[in-house]
Amino acid sequence: MIPRYSRPEMATIWEPESRYRIWLDIEVLACEAQADLGVIPREAAREARKRGAFDIERIDEIEKETRHDVIAFLTSVAEHVGEPARFVHQGMTSSDVLDTCLAVQLTRAADILVADVDGLLAVLERRAREHKDTVCIGRSHGIHAEPTTFGLKLAGFYAEFQRNRERLEAARREVATCKLSGAVGTFANIDPRVEAYVAERLGLEPEPVSTQIVPRDRHAAFFATLGVVASSVERLATEIRHLQRTEVGEARESFSEGQKGSSSMPHKQNPILTENLTGLARVVRSAVVPALENVALWHERDISHSSVERTIAPDATVTLDFALARLTSVIEKLVVFPENMRRNLDALGGVIHSQRVLLALTRADVSREDAYAAVQDNAMKAVENGGGFLDLLKRDERVTGALGVAELEALFDLGYHTKHIDTIFKRVFGE
Repeated sequence: MIPRYSRPEMATIWEPESRYRIWLDIEVLACEAQADLGVIPREAAREARKRGAFDIERIDEIEKETRHDVIAFLTSVAEHVGEPARFVHQGMTSSDVLDTCLAVQLTRAADILVADVDGLLAVLERRAREHKDTVCIGRSHGIHAEPTTFGLKLAGFYAEFQRNRERLEAARREVATCKLSGAVGTFANIDPRVEAYVAERLGLEPEPVSTQIVPRDRHAAFFATLGVVASSVERLATEIRHLQRTEVGEARESFSEGQKGSSSMPHKQNPILTENLTGLARVVRSAVVPALENVALWHERDISHSSVERTIAPDATVTLDFALARLTSVIEKLVVFPENMRRNLDALGGVIHSQRVLLALTRADVSREDAYAAVQDNAMKAVENGGGFLDLLKRDERVTGALGVAELEALFDLGYHTKHIDTIFKRVFGE
């Protein structure tokens, strides 16, 4: 985790203090369940609850010798609890603590990410409604296609992040799974009711069939979801970067007073935030392949997944949290230039209406092949020579033989392209 790209609430989840606090909660809850079952003395469970504590520096010191973090932790706890600590961790294996803790951390992280997406959705909806009727050119392959509206662009991103919210909720449910089933998952030395007790109090579900660990397909699905969300972040960021290009100039990131765009060129206003988001998306997606490779572990367990998760879990969640917050701010403050959008609409002399002319000719009994040839010839002339497309069509007998002047002119109405925007908005945002 890099402080530059971290926000406190998410970063705190992955700090040693938080991790060991969750470990202690798991151990104490397990003791209480064992006491309820008569496996350990009731007083031992009470002492674990009352006196249970740890010292991070002491854990680090012990681990240097034991080279085992859970044993170091349990030793530190025992130094606080005293003699009853011999009943702590009864029938459990290290992964009972580690995997259950990871489930808690990932669900907490998912809750923050869902809240992040909610914030972004609110801003996207507001800006989409603001520019619902702001007509701009739609592009395919980076080339002018037909008119759309800027609000419709944003509505499309809203719908995408609404799907991402659902994906995050599903990923959270899948990863909210714990195991306290012992060395190879058989419950040989611990009662399944202990697992159920701990799971309920931590807001988790017991893993139906565990080995020494929770199966890693769950985690792979979680990180794959983060990768999808990051790709959506990048797609919106890339759209803004293109719109900010000097030759386009339809929107740009806000540029605050005193901000500098270049050390050498004072005129520069660069899309640094959305470029940053593009890079951060790559970082989040870099966690996906290692998470997928963690699925295929040896037999009931090996630890090849451990080092991976200690890296990608904090890095991916912290980075995506930061990216979503930054993207929300970018959209909220985005500067939009409707006049430049109109200028770009007219840049090619009206050829963006070529499909309407084509369809009108076919309805006037002109074959599609002949209609296409006539429209394309005039469109190419308009693009290459800068002449008005409508004027060229009016001088082409192939066109005027089928369509009158008034009928031709009516085909260049921008309102034709926006007549169903309200219908689409109702699909996305409701009535």
